[in-house]
Amino acid sequence: MYNLKIKSMKILRKLGIFAFSAVLLSSCAVAEKKAVANIEAKSGSTVSGTVTFIEKEGIVTMSAVLSGLSKGNHAIHIHAIGDCSAPDGKSAGGHWNPTGENHGKWMEAPFHIGDIGNLVVAEDGTGTIERETTLWSIGGKDINKNIVGHAIIIHEGPDDFSSQPSGAAGPRIGCGEIVRK
Repeated sequence: MYNLKIKSMKILRKLGIFAFSAVLLSSCAVAEKKAVANIEAKSGSTVSGTVTFIEKEGIVTMSAVLSGLSKGNHAIHIHAIGDCSAPDGKSAGGHWNPTGENHGKWMEAPFHIGDIGNLVVAEDGTGTIERETTLWSIGGKDINKNIVGHAIIIHEGPDDFSSQPSGAAGPRIGCGEIVRK
């Protein structure tokens, strides 16, 4: 009986150490945050697709996969208001620019935090673009970084990276509210 008690205590001790280790490791795991903008056609276009944002360890990775576009470059920006109700997408307001910078090219000062750049579209009407940054967050209290509640706008033409305030990219042909998942 005594040997059984000692064996039981050893087993419980090992289980306790294992459970403690599991809790410790799980608390070290970094939570991943996700947000998505489902792009809907505007201004008589046929554009559709998804823009996905994943935040891990303070870095946000954006991946846009779109179709129904004409071949060439199309500007893509984050706009201030997460409202795509207008047929022309203008309900999304202007570019998201919480820091008050001039419009410009992605990661080349000066630029709006919402200046993503140009989506390159192939002959088949599909295009992708990816970005990675610490300038954005998914949720959080910093309004200068939180992308949730804003909108992604796809424009008919390319961004010239210099015309103020929006890059002379033409009509808004796609819009999607950025929603946390």
